Amino acid sequence: MRNGSKSNRRIFLMNSAAAAGAASTVSLTNVAHAAGSDTIRVGVVGCGGRGTGAAEQTLTADEGCRLVAMAELFDDRLESSLQTLKVSRVGDRVDVTDDSKFVGFDAYKAVIDSSDVVLLTTTPHFRPIHAAYAVEKNKHVFVEKPMAVDGPGLRMYLQAVRDAAEKGLSMVHGFCWRYHYPRRATMEQVFGGAIGDIRTIETTYNSQGVWDPRKTREECGSDMEYQQRNWYYYTWLSGDHIVEQAVHGIDTMNWAMRNAQPERVWAVGGRQVRTAERYGNIYDHFSVVYEYPENVRGYHHCRHWPNTANQVKDYILGSTGTCDVFGNRIEGATRWRYRGESNNMYQTEHDEMYEALRAGRPINNGEEAATSTLLAIMGRMAAYTGRVITPDEALNSKERLGPESYEWGDAPNYPIPIPGVTDIA
Repeated sequence: MRNGSKSNRRIFLMNSAAAAGAASTVSLTNVAHAAGSDTIRVGVVGCGGRGTGAAEQTLTADEGCRLVAMAELFDDRLESSLQTLKVSRVGDRVDVTDDSKFVGFDAYKAVIDSSDVVLLTTTPHFRPIHAAYAVEKNKHVFVEKPMAVDGPGLRMYLQAVRDAAEKGLSMVHGFCWRYHYPRRATMEQVFGGAIGDIRTIETTYNSQGVWDPRKTREECGSDMEYQQRNWYYYTWLSGDHIVEQAVHGIDTMNWAMRNAQPERVWAVGGRQVRTAERYGNIYDHFSVVYEYPENVRGYHHCRHWPNTANQVKDYILGSTGTCDVFGNRIEGATRWRYRGESNNMYQTEHDEMYEALRAGRPINNGEEAATSTLLAIMGRMAAYTGRVITPDEALNSKERLGPESYEWGDAPNYPIPIPGVTDIA
């Protein structure tokens, strides 16, 4: 596919008002800081490690930010996060009181209602619900990746993206590699033709895995608590590790393809190492092929196998050269290597969000985040079922993962997927 190709086959925002809304001037007088106040009231929904980190980065990004409300499912995680933030370098900007700490499945509403900007950093299953409510309430949003775990959730998130664009609200995603200066410069070389026409993209996220289950069933008051405490190992909560973690590499593929959609996807995967019941129903390895127009191929591989070689690398192969995206260099007819400054990409996410807000030009990059999430969901679906999956089939799937309502007690009990037996709605 040619680097300047416009044949992106976008399936999300075309024929919507989003593009027009993103460029329009919309009154934001309902938000305190838009009227010239120095104070931006920030709330965080989801107080794990990522939520705590995002809160610190937000408070660092803009001296006018004040953390005023927090929501979590569990008291202990909220209190741990709050204490960490209070003793951090931005502790003087933490204005959370007992009255602004909220716990439970509906706690997000109170935080969103009392904030100007909301950080959505819960487990991936809940992000579409929270994003939709935040935009309905006219709040600017930072949404950690991925954006959803299934087609219905992604459709809900996309509607929030459209609504945010029409309202002139920020919808900033947490695909942190897009905020890394060396990687940005490297991708600009690719887009400028340094490797010719893109022919193949290879992304790999092979690691030892993440944290082991944190709680036993005996330590939890219900199956729902057990799964929420150990959320990574349940597809309905995490989307599986290809959606929750390895999606970073898939996002690089999507970045290189400029948000174009593959025509179809096929994959293999399974559980070869993490076979114990405590590891829920997710796989421990995936290998996916994305077939794009003009015979362009994307190859993605990820696994969680302890005591094996790690490799987290992305390569873009073109007609005249090769790009090592992590190495920030080009080989071939054009030789190039990045020698500029680096940056803390997690901090830059927030720096740019608030700089744009203060300038009255809110960022809405929700579409690219949705595309990357969709590609990861497609890869999981293809591996789980053994079928060839198209973008339309994945996005419009009726397969909604999770319970109809959220309460402590029983939790969904999905079987381990078996290709050729498991199917999607």
